Amino acid sequence: MIYQRNFIKELSFAAVGIFVVLLAVLVSTQAINLLGRAADGRVAIDAVLALVGFWVIGMTPLLLVLTAFISTLTVLTRYWRDSEMAVWLSSGLALKQWIKPVMQFAVPFAVLIAVMQLWVMPWAELRSREYAEILKQKQELSLVEAGEFNALGKRNNRVYFVETFDTDSGVMKNLFLREQDEKGNDNVVFAKEGNFALTDNKRTLELRNGYRYSGTPGQTDYNQVSFEKLSLIISTTPKIIDPVSHRRTIPTAQLIGSDNPQHRAELMWRVSLPVSVLLLSMLAVPLSYFNPRTGHTYNILIAIGLFLIYQNGLTFLRNAVEDGKIHFLIGLLPMHLLMFAVAVVLLRVRSMPAQPFWQAVVKSLSLKGGK
Repeated sequence: MIYQRNFIKELSFAAVGIFVVLLAVLVSTQAINLLGRAADGRVAIDAVLALVGFWVIGMTPLLLVLTAFISTLTVLTRYWRDSEMAVWLSSGLALKQWIKPVMQFAVPFAVLIAVMQLWVMPWAELRSREYAEILKQKQELSLVEAGEFNALGKRNNRVYFVETFDTDSGVMKNLFLREQDEKGNDNVVFAKEGNFALTDNKRTLELRNGYRYSGTPGQTDYNQVSFEKLSLIISTTPKIIDPVSHRRTIPTAQLIGSDNPQHRAELMWRVSLPVSVLLLSMLAVPLSYFNPRTGHTYNILIAIGLFLIYQNGLTFLRNAVEDGKIHFLIGLLPMHLLMFAVAVVLLRVRSMPAQPFWQAVVKSLSLKGGK
């Protein structure tokens, strides 16, 4: 029908604008946050742009849910404000007839969200964690300041000094290193040159052509050893992200049938978002009701409240599933069934705009509501 084509066209234009605005706001906020963390040294500077990209992929499903909900709510609210919906109802047509075009608009969103949640998101989460860790390791190995004493690794009992440092080759000249063990003994190393290396999951300091002195301070028992090459292990490199230990990186196929409560909670969340975009789009039909005579926009506040209840309810149930307090299906179904029931009741209520709200609610619950 003509009204369906025009309605979906208007929804599409509204969705593009809303998605771009939401994305711009969230990306700018996240970019500022990551730049602040990079300034503190918690994130590698080179990783900021890539991490923003991975973060955008991670936020896209929720953004699509919001886009579909807000677009439907905005367009239908305009129909009520311009009295087009009043003409629709006065012609004997039911409000529920808007469900079909709304679903035609929402189903592609649900399919896209399902694909992202079930397949794209685990891959993106894993790549994001790996990339951030690798760049952080490289940045830590390259933080060398010539002419200054610096701690070596995370241990405070290792201090090194570099006279000159070639940033292009990564070679340090005339190194001094002092290490104190748990017994209070000193190990002092002098080397003509050296460099940091990252091999075999270990961070090492490769020293060449030098001497090593070991002994107890205040005593004459120091030993001197010359060397051509000496490798000192700084620390063991943190493991690149293990998919089994991070539920968001686990492929969906491995979550299905798992007895692990965390895996069940993650599967529940991945399934919930595609369902929620359909129910929220359906819920937007009655929530868009607007009385042009009063000019009040209570429907927007109610829509925001229901959305927050829906999302927070899903989060609460997911946490309960994760803690093993409830079964997977008990966590998955209640909020979806509740929102579906609210949508059905409100559809009956808003099909009778001439009736007082609570009277219409009573009639709809008694299955005597009008069209």
